[in-house]
Amino acid sequence: MTGFDITGTSEPWAIFVPQGEARVYQQMSKLEAEGGRVYRFDSSDLTTEEGIHRSFAETLQFPGYFGKNWDALVDCLDDLCGEVTGGVGIAGIVQDADRLLEAEHFPLFVSVLCQGADRANSAVDLDGFPLDRPAIAEHFVFEFREFHREKVAARIEQPDLIVTTGDGFVAAALDPDEWH
Repeated sequence: MTGFDITGTSEPWAIFVPQGEARVYQQMSKLEAEGGRVYRFDSSDLTTEEGIHRSFAETLQFPGYFGKNWDALVDCLDDLCGEVTGGVGIAGIVQDADRLLEAEHFPLFVSVLCQGADRANSAVDLDGFPLDRPAIAEHFVFEFREFHREKVAARIEQPDLIVTTGDGFVAAALDPDEWH
């Protein structure tokens, strides 16, 4: 993989970069110029599973019936409304992701984000039938103060993800053999 694009509906769904990565900021500006939205998450709010559910529900305006569990998070990420996405898409930026790297739930959190984004970026349902909405660009960027590509890649490596490294970044997407 030579790069990533957070403005479109192509993989990868989660990108891990050093703080201030110019490509991310250029792409965030492009996404916003096209009508999409950028949401920032403070990693200190994401150090527990409960904190993740609360922060995502508040920031992305999840419905009141959000079940505050991993499966419900996937469902809500797949079903974000037009007001939240601008009808175009979102980029969720996790600032100071260093705090999360050693958290027990971090690999699962990355997998859940990839599951939700994979579904949102598709114009078909899990059975392959067309949805009543277009695909929505949805990507999550983790910014690190101290970025160690190999350490990040090793930490998020798991059977349901394809993890790749590129020039100054790590990327993750669902493994289609496991999920499709």
